[in-house]
Amino acid sequence: MTALRTSRSGRAGQYLALLCYLVFLAFPFLWLISTAFKPPRELGSLHPTWIPEDPTLDNFRQAFDEQPLLHAAVNSLIAALAAALIAVVIATPMAYVMARHRNKLSAAATGWVVVSQAFPFVLVIIPLFLILKNLHLINTLLGLILVYVVWALPFALWMLVGYVRAVPRELEEAAAVDGAGRLRTLVSVTAPLLAPGIVATALFAFITAWNEFFFALVLLKTPEKQTLPVVLTHFLGAEGVADLGPLAAAAFLATIPSLVIFAIIQKRITGGMLAGAVKS
Repeated sequence: MTALRTSRSGRAGQYLALLCYLVFLAFPFLWLISTAFKPPRELGSLHPTWIPEDPTLDNFRQAFDEQPLLHAAVNSLIAALAAALIAVVIATPMAYVMARHRNKLSAAATGWVVVSQAFPFVLVIIPLFLILKNLHLINTLLGLILVYVVWALPFALWMLVGYVRAVPRELEEAAAVDGAGRLRTLVSVTAPLLAPGIVATALFAFITAWNEFFFALVLLKTPEKQTLPVVLTHFLGAEGVADLGPLAAAAFLATIPSLVIFAIIQKRITGGMLAGAVKS
């Protein structure tokens, strides 16, 4: 009986901690939505409220009138989708080799993946800038995509190695006994089981590229090439004074693609690996 009470109290504590975490995550987003619909009079109020008393769409109209948000969003979408696709295509076969053939080389590669994540942006921006300048890729989306792929590849590789190792070798061995070749085994057995991991990795790479600011700020010079995070900084004045209403409206719109994509593929991410085994 005492153990049951302890279990219930522990579970209640976990739920409470989860609730606090959800509130912590939701607070900035809810406040952003509230600010986006507030008129200037309420934005300057000394006693702000959660729900706008006189909601308006003027902030959204002003945001689109002042800055090329739609064009910047297209640039961000192209860069993020291309980077996610290329990173996954490159990382998937590399992860399979590293997971299935463990040796000193794969161990060294894993160590490089972990260490590379500790490199700050400032440490690599000058070499990257010089390399892209020599390749005539400064101020191009192609150059930015290549940077995003290189930056996302180590973590994508690390994620996929874990998913590959979770796939039982016995399934591949059983397919080989049934006469399936290596390619057929990878396509029919391993690939369906890796689908949740591939989707999760692609989502990570997409969101990282979509929200990235520093590389885009340094590498893209002309306004027509700039991505959405860079354009959002244009709502800040010369002295750091923000045009709060339009900025909140534009920032709210910038979060929508990530939320929509996650809502669409969340079932794929949380789908169990056994479901993939049954389908195969």
